[in-house]
Amino acid sequence: MNLQRQVWFWLGVLAAVITFIWLLHEILLPFVAGAALAYLLNPLANRIERLGVNRFMATFLMMAVFALAVVFFAIRIVPVLAVQIASLLENVPSYATRLQELAADPNWPWLNKVIGTSLADIQVSAYAKDAASAFLVFVTSVWSGGRAIVSLFSLLVITPVVAFYLLFDWQRIVATVDSWLPRKDADTIRMLAREMDTAIAGFIRGQTLICIILGTLYVIGFSVIGLNYGFLIGFATGLGSFVPYVGSFAGLLVALTVAVVQFWPSWLPVLAVLGVCLALQVVESYVLSPYLVGPSVGLHPVWLMFALFAFGYLFGLVGLIVAIPVSAAVGVLVRYAMRRYRESTLYTGCAR
Repeated sequence: MNLQRQVWFWLGVLAAVITFIWLLHEILLPFVAGAALAYLLNPLANRIERLGVNRFMATFLMMAVFALAVVFFAIRIVPVLAVQIASLLENVPSYATRLQELAADPNWPWLNKVIGTSLADIQVSAYAKDAASAFLVFVTSVWSGGRAIVSLFSLLVITPVVAFYLLFDWQRIVATVDSWLPRKDADTIRMLAREMDTAIAGFIRGQTLICIILGTLYVIGFSVIGLNYGFLIGFATGLGSFVPYVGSFAGLLVALTVAVVQFWPSWLPVLAVLGVCLALQVVESYVLSPYLVGPSVGLHPVWLMFALFAFGYLFGLVGLIVAIPVSAAVGVLVRYAMRRYRESTLYTGCAR
């Protein structure tokens, strides 16, 4: 009966949390973003504090540096991205038409045989224009679903304030939550919480560093080659690398498409773009991921993609922020449940 009560209690807590997020997700974005920022910066704040700096000054210095980084990004990076995004979306139909012409080239008769129809009869540019419009509608819906009455100004103002107070009181908050745990199961819950923290922190912090490194290398590589929209494609590919393999593969397709349209019939720049993408994929898989993320995180790319799509669809930008922690926590709980199952008579078939 005690176990049943605990199960029903935690199921009730879970239902209450989901209901709370569902009802208030339109105004939760700055608070969830602030909590995520505080979580990411807490280890660094602890290190600064151990150097003899008090917690308030450590928190203030970190938030000041973060604010300067945001201002630099908004002034130097965002305008460049905005211009290239607008130009790329405007040129999508012409790029699609050019690809159609190249594919229907009589020097490539085998391509039409493989596809089984004449590419010249397919209105690729119209489909590409519709696809670009659909993408804009999707991005707008995700943004509006996560923003609602919260303006960009409130996001920029409230998020740092929330992060500052949570980061300053982080240890006190953890101690308070720990005091709420049922004494009988406190050790088990702490163990699960440590595993969740390892999984979440290991993935988010490690994968964030990977995104920054790869994004920088992609931008440099594409810029040296002279690829159109190289800054945008490199930045987006690095950002998309947060989901292992998916972002790199999508970036490869986009980069090769733009390279073929831009450089054809010269193959050397196209091969150079392909070489950059493959080389950085090798660096990510065999150098960065093993050292920065490690094998103990336990987040499969398929599970990660499902979580991002599902939470993004249900809760907008708030869902995208909480998708990774929730999926990591669920993974830890599932592994713990499987360990308990293998120790039980349901699995062994032997009475204890």
